[in-house]
Amino acid sequence: MTESTVPALGELLKDAPSNWGKWGADDEVGALNYLGPEQAIAAAGLIRSGKVFTLQRLIGDPKGDPVWPGRTPAERTQILDESSWDGDDAPAFPGGLHYADDKINAFLQGSTQYDALGHVWHDGQLYNGYDARTTVGGLDKASVEPIAQRGVVGRAVLLDMARFRGKDTLESAETYTHEDLIACAEAQGVELRKRDILLIRTNYLQLFFDLGDKFYEGFCEPGLVYSPELVEWFQEMEIPNLVTDTIANEVTTDPNNGVALVLHNALMRNLGIAFTEIADLEQLAEDCAADGVYEMFYAAAPLKVALGSGSPVNPVAIK
Repeated sequence: MTESTVPALGELLKDAPSNWGKWGADDEVGALNYLGPEQAIAAAGLIRSGKVFTLQRLIGDPKGDPVWPGRTPAERTQILDESSWDGDDAPAFPGGLHYADDKINAFLQGSTQYDALGHVWHDGQLYNGYDARTTVGGLDKASVEPIAQRGVVGRAVLLDMARFRGKDTLESAETYTHEDLIACAEAQGVELRKRDILLIRTNYLQLFFDLGDKFYEGFCEPGLVYSPELVEWFQEMEIPNLVTDTIANEVTTDPNNGVALVLHNALMRNLGIAFTEIADLEQLAEDCAADGVYEMFYAAAPLKVALGSGSPVNPVAIK
């Protein structure tokens, strides 16, 4: 496949379903509108053991932070510590207070994070038809702030694709479809329902720690692969939020058409489905494999960043 034969996203998705206008001309949270008080109350009823799992990967991991190529890992800098009081010009506070202080310099999408619905686009339009020029200098429309203000609560289902395929990790460029998700759920004995939050485990980022710099050679993550049928299924199932343990939630370059990140456009830009990436699903997956319970209460709220195209998040799953 050559660059000249790769279709433009507008052409590839010209007949794809859209939720633009479904929740009004001013909507900025998209398919999260499917989650309301009814879904929150029902999800709370799934809490039985009270086991709590936090799904954020460690920022500043001594073993390294996996990030999208071109981004750099977060840098934490110590500003004040006990050594700050060693000199004659040390800060002075009544009573002799000492304290530690630090700061972080990071890509907002350099850790476990929510994408803003305006994070990606094509042909000059974001989610809900907003003009792409509204991104200049920061996202005036469809930023991460409305998602953060709203929060995300609902029933989540873990789909352990790695275990389902009998692998420690899925392989680079390995794909799966909505039919594979359905088959995985059936094998796990869990029902997929409308308005479920989908948590998909590949354990692919284990290779980041195993391979070091070689991880990025020929970079192509495993993940969902585009088809009109898959997009229709997500639309019919009214999926509000797709959560995975990979950097970009889908196969990086579609093997069938050569386009990069098709589903970011077909699902997020067009349908308004919230994307959550780089989640740590390992402890949760171990527990689900042990007790056979793959449904759970899920709650998340990214940081409230004005004009942001994404934000770190520490989602919580409770069984």
